[in-house]
Amino acid sequence: MSKVTLKNVVKKYDTKTIINNVSLEIKDKEFLVLVGSSGCGKSTILRMIAGLEDITDGEIFIGDRCVNNVHPKDRDIAFVFQSYALYPHMTVYENIAFPLKMRNYKKDEIDKKVKEAAEILNLTEYLQRRPKQLSGGQRQRVALGRAIVRSPKVFLMDEPLSNLDAKLRVQMRSEIKKLHEKLQTTFIYVTHDQTEALTMGDRIVVLDKGVIQQVDEPEKIYYSPANTFVGGFLGSPSMNFIKTDVVNNTIKFNDYVINLSDKQKDTIKDRKTVIIGIRPEKMDVLDANYDFTVNIDISEMLGSEKIVYFNINGEKCAAKLDAQKQFDKQITLKFNTEDFLFFDSETKERIY
Repeated sequence: MSKVTLKNVVKKYDTKTIINNVSLEIKDKEFLVLVGSSGCGKSTILRMIAGLEDITDGEIFIGDRCVNNVHPKDRDIAFVFQSYALYPHMTVYENIAFPLKMRNYKKDEIDKKVKEAAEILNLTEYLQRRPKQLSGGQRQRVALGRAIVRSPKVFLMDEPLSNLDAKLRVQMRSEIKKLHEKLQTTFIYVTHDQTEALTMGDRIVVLDKGVIQQVDEPEKIYYSPANTFVGGFLGSPSMNFIKTDVVNNTIKFNDYVINLSDKQKDTIKDRKTVIIGIRPEKMDVLDANYDFTVNIDISEMLGSEKIVYFNINGEKCAAKLDAQKQFDKQITLKFNTEDFLFFDSETKERIY
């Protein structure tokens, strides 16, 4: 069993709380992604699991063993860093073999494990090269190889693709997912890149200021965010949030009165204001039951899509359109009110 459990974990530096009472269970063989903006605490959580950071309070379990006081080398984990942390004077073979030599493995066993890892990662032909002779993607694969040979219970990855260019990142995303399927062990992956989170994770943990905002499968987090922070963090452009007055169970977009379903009316009936959330790709749909015209502030061409920006009730909003769609200074948007999410104006928590 290689599940990882955090129970009421707290991390403080002096009087500043970095991780605030985090509880989380990462399932055996799961690919879990921790995502959030810089400084939210995601890398700190990873380093606490690894034993590279002490915890202030709470407990961390790997399997059924509490590892609070277990040395990092005895936790049976492998850590892949943002910087590849390769030894420049060693060959690829020697870099991958290094952790096994430190554990006094026999020479023939080291050779077998290194060659197996190299084959998995398509590095066989590069084993005698040094890191400076490799591309960024190849160096990252060497770092992964060094982790693989140890056959750890848990892989910890701290933004391993952030130093790669866009094309290589796409390639390495799929390679790491394939690696997870081959190895059938637990992966905990940290990123600030929402695309990595949505495409790689079995589940995603969204963090803000050391507090878990939501834990769920990618599709559920994207379409059913727990609050405006989650809805605003995931998605490019992010979810549109429109604060509007509630009058006789209806709402207004600019000068357009929007009627709602009975369930939606029941949700907002005792409220004076509400925040409406709707994804940009839901602002121009075929099954629309409403349309209204807006003035365009700016438009962006993104290959197969166009993004247009405009204002509703004084809030900056965006819509994703087909690139072939023609418009001038105004555009008529079509949406379905069933695509609305409703958030509390004060707490910002989702209410429907």
